[in-house]
Amino acid sequence: MTGEPSGLIPMIAGESAASAVAGNIFNSLLKYDKNLELEGELATSWLVSPDQRTITFTLKPNLKWADGKALTSADVLFTWKLVTDDNTRTPYASDYKLVTKAETPNAQTFRVTYAQPYAPAMDSWAGLQILPKHLLEGQDINTTAFARQPVGSSYYKLESWRNGERISLVRNANSTQGPAKIEHLVSRFIPDAASQFLELLADNIDSMNLNPIQYARIFPARPELIKKIGLYKELGNNYTYLGFNLKHKPFDDIRVRQAINYAINKQEIIDGVLLGLGEPVSSPYKPGTRWSNPNLQPYKYDPAKAIALLKEAGFKDHNRDGILIRDGKPLAFEILTNQNKQREMSAVLIQRRLKEIGIDAKIRVMEWASFVGRFIKTGDFDVVLLGWGLSLDPDQFSIWHSSQQGPGQFNFIGYNNPQVDKLLEQGRMELDPDKRMKIYHEFASVLQEDSPIVYLFAGYGLPAIHKRVKGIDNPAPPAGIGHNSYEWYIPKPLRRTEMSSD
Repeated sequence: MTGEPSGLIPMIAGESAASAVAGNIFNSLLKYDKNLELEGELATSWLVSPDQRTITFTLKPNLKWADGKALTSADVLFTWKLVTDDNTRTPYASDYKLVTKAETPNAQTFRVTYAQPYAPAMDSWAGLQILPKHLLEGQDINTTAFARQPVGSSYYKLESWRNGERISLVRNANSTQGPAKIEHLVSRFIPDAASQFLELLADNIDSMNLNPIQYARIFPARPELIKKIGLYKELGNNYTYLGFNLKHKPFDDIRVRQAINYAINKQEIIDGVLLGLGEPVSSPYKPGTRWSNPNLQPYKYDPAKAIALLKEAGFKDHNRDGILIRDGKPLAFEILTNQNKQREMSAVLIQRRLKEIGIDAKIRVMEWASFVGRFIKTGDFDVVLLGWGLSLDPDQFSIWHSSQQGPGQFNFIGYNNPQVDKLLEQGRMELDPDKRMKIYHEFASVLQEDSPIVYLFAGYGLPAIHKRVKGIDNPAPPAGIGHNSYEWYIPKPLRRTEMSSD
């Protein structure tokens, strides 16, 4: 992994590094199968009432936590109360606050009622990982030591966590899903992709996400690598963007935001950084899906248009040094990103293009946990270069609605547009897929015009996995190659024997 999780309670951490590890420790009521259809995880069945307002989940019998205690509907209710508590600093509360009543008729039944039908309801219950009431009751979920010492119910349990080095998981004998086929799962924190690659070549790690140079140039030139390492390519449900702090000047001016959008050559980034292994993006949805508005096109590269917009906004090169000034202040800011070579390289190309139109952009690269804690959660930044990993449901209320700007919430850029708020509210209450699609197409259109972020690209995921790991679906199904990682196995002669260091 490039970054170390800030903690292992996903509803608090809100980051992909935490989800990647915690997904092996905790369960949700539902999950998506390989074809992206919902199926039960902790729930054995569920029933939706005729008026679409009530869902009744029946849990599987004899569920246990890793410590042997019974997992019941009381734990589900407890988790719902946690995520909807106003004192819980979480970006995910909005989905669950729409529940007007949650109840547990018995230890195996959990029932929720909504004031009106809620389109993303089922998806939301696939996204909430259930936490143990007997270990967390009475604690502050924001600061609890449980984030470093979690006890879950899934295939693995925590064995050790070495700061800055690794998290080691071991098979959970009480797994609610049955035993995983691999005994140990070790996630090492190696921020640099080149260092990761050397470890892969030395057989010190079995899996990593390749960068485009490694995938497109190094592997084809070395046939011996192809013999021992399996390569995969999949367009994930994520995109990379440049985001403005809309509470800081001059980013409150739409002309400045649009100018920066015109000044950046996105195809240059896709070709130069990704070696073409990416797709242009013009809405916050995966290209090619029904939610992605086919009528939208990315802002074209047009530096003359960018300069005209900045001039209209009152910026001029008064000192004749190439840097634009307004009200005595130069048009200068810092682009903040985490230790991720693709993002760093993208920032360098962006910096160069912005300089050409009179903007002085500096680049600052930070380790992930510090980046989130010091800057994202405090809102202390000008511009960030980040990515969004998205749910399969198109609802993006938690990212774009003006109410989602509190500490730890996802609208950290401070976006506030009443028209977008209204569309997001309509979209999550519309059950007709075609009507819902039109709402989100309009939402994406307004968002693109407003330019609170610059869409850079949707890159292909390029996982490389050692061929001693068997049981991987290839070609990958819609859910991606990792959908059945608990079924992966390593034949005995090929197993690592040196796990004692953990």
